[in-house]
Amino acid sequence: DILVPLRLPPHLEPQPRLADGPGPRGAFVCGLRARDGWTRRCRPFAEGFCVELQGRSHLSSGLVLRWFQGHLQRCLGAVRYRLQERCRVSLSACPGQPPTLHILPCSDYVCCHISMAVRLIPAIPLGDALYLTALPPEGPQGSLAPEALWGLNASRQEQRLLGWLKEQAPAASCHLKCLQILKGLRDLRGHGLEEPFCSQWGRVLSSYVLKTALFSLLLQGPLEAWDERFLVERLEDLVLYLRDCLRKQVLMDFFLGNTRIPEAVALPRFLKEAAPVNLLSAFDGPTLDLVAFQLISTWIQAPHIIRMYSSPRYLRPVPAP
Repeated sequence: DILVPLRLPPHLEPQPRLADGPGPRGAFVCGLRARDGWTRRCRPFAEGFCVELQGRSHLSSGLVLRWFQGHLQRCLGAVRYRLQERCRVSLSACPGQPPTLHILPCSDYVCCHISMAVRLIPAIPLGDALYLTALPPEGPQGSLAPEALWGLNASRQEQRLLGWLKEQAPAASCHLKCLQILKGLRDLRGHGLEEPFCSQWGRVLSSYVLKTALFSLLLQGPLEAWDERFLVERLEDLVLYLRDCLRKQVLMDFFLGNTRIPEAVALPRFLKEAAPVNLLSAFDGPTLDLVAFQLISTWIQAPHIIRMYSSPRYLRPVPAP
């Protein structure tokens, strides 16, 4: 993922929305509202990029995404000819999703035929290394509310936290490896699930939810316990912690209104004063219970799932008993 900051007119004000307001639950949402009289003075911009929400003009994430994709396609057309001897470049996009740039190097060496996909995300700077990005689509929507609202991107704060953890944790800490393994098990398990539960499984156990669970668990105990020698134990702790959150239907966003973040990880005032958000509030109890049950089943059957759904060339030989 690469954030592409956009420069906007100065007359758009961020307006955080309450949990019971328009827009999806379980996420921080923010509108960019135009000031009074501004839409009349900048009518071409307002007509091309704004929608009405509760009687006020708001910058539309959907319209910005469509403009961004077209602009990117024109830029790509200008440079593709110069790049054709070194690589093949193409652009793909799904409705409501940021465009993805696909790069395939041209080489006579087999090892160099490794493609790369770069997701280019248009972002609205809020200051203090915070950005607003388009909310992910949640299926057909009859309301304009999702298009008029934006989500919060705190990836820079995640990097600061990871940097602090790297300094405090043992040199051979396994916390990132636990996250990678859990994400891999989630993806492999998804191959054997049928719709609509397969989509619910991926949405409930999103990468952001898994990272949030890991960060929350890391701050509950001594970091020395995350030495790589205890990889299996810590991975099981992470699975059980996530299971408990699903059963209680509560997993609070790690950065919004969290007073337990170490002081060494400097957070902007915007995050400190934000209202806490429950990342699981968008899902009903039966769905979360089913995901919790499937998560424990996946953990118990992990070796079998890995053998069944992984490519044989990535599997290591099983050692003799």
